[in-house]
Amino acid sequence: MAADSSPDGLTLRPARLDDASSLAALSIEVWLSTYLRHGVNSLFADYVFSELTPARFQSLLQQKSETFIVSQNVEGIDGFIRISEGQSPPAGLGSAVEIATLYVQPRHHGRGLGQALLQAGLQCCADLAAPAPWLTTNSENTAAIGFYQRMGFEITGETAFCLGSQSYPNTLLTYCPKAR
Repeated sequence: MAADSSPDGLTLRPARLDDASSLAALSIEVWLSTYLRHGVNSLFADYVFSELTPARFQSLLQQKSETFIVSQNVEGIDGFIRISEGQSPPAGLGSAVEIATLYVQPRHHGRGLGQALLQAGLQCCADLAAPAPWLTTNSENTAAIGFYQRMGFEITGETAFCLGSQSYPNTLLTYCPKAR
């Protein structure tokens, strides 16, 4: 994918290895603001500092089964989508391609970045002969679930995000192009 710039200044491009620290910082910002509403405890802090690191993103960026597309503005990256190949959905429905992450900085919500990134990600999935990618999101994240449903995804099951001894319900959604 070449860089794609629109008249409103939105530029989508493939992520580069030198984007790893920006992807980590953006992920921490979005993850904390989305999922931690009542304070930070060591369980969540340890997860963030072990999973959302520049080194982890460098490793992912070097894997052929991972595709990252970023939204770039004049200051830097304000959103990204990550497509992971070889990931079977928990309920067995859909293709073996997961939309593993779609993050947009909260201050950039409402500008169409999420929609543009998702459309680019869906095109990537189609190019991989995977027209029915799947994703999961926290079941309490009703804004995200509504967004994905408006974009042609259907709820196809439930799963859980496990962290330590805690389990958090997640909604499984699968892209259904005919639903659009």
